Amino acid sequence: MSSYEVLHHLEHSTGGRMRMCDLAEQAQLSRSGLTRLVDRLEREELLERCSCEHDARGSYACLTETGRTRLREARGTHLTVVKEHFLSRFSESELTLLADMWERIAPCNGC
Repeated sequence: MSSYEVLHHLEHSTGGRMRMCDLAEQAQLSRSGLTRLVDRLEREELLERCSCEHDARGSYACLTETGRTRLREARGTHLTVVKEHFLSRFSESELTLLADMWERIAPCNGC
């Protein structure tokens, strides 16, 4: 799930790239945990580290085309798992209530 989430955040970021510290926060990972995950995803050529032009100390995680493809392929499996392990536990009326509650939060996404 962490790999999927990191790739998902990168896909929805400007230019498919995020500062490592921001990505760790968004994915709710420690910086060292993100570093280990990025190392693995980089070996799999799903992302690459890019330098930050305006801050030599900073680095970005940048989504590759291979990463975009893998994320598209994984999306169906991810949704199936969410449905099976989460959504299937609620009735239709409960799902409607849940959707209403999430809609209240959605405008604050990223606040």
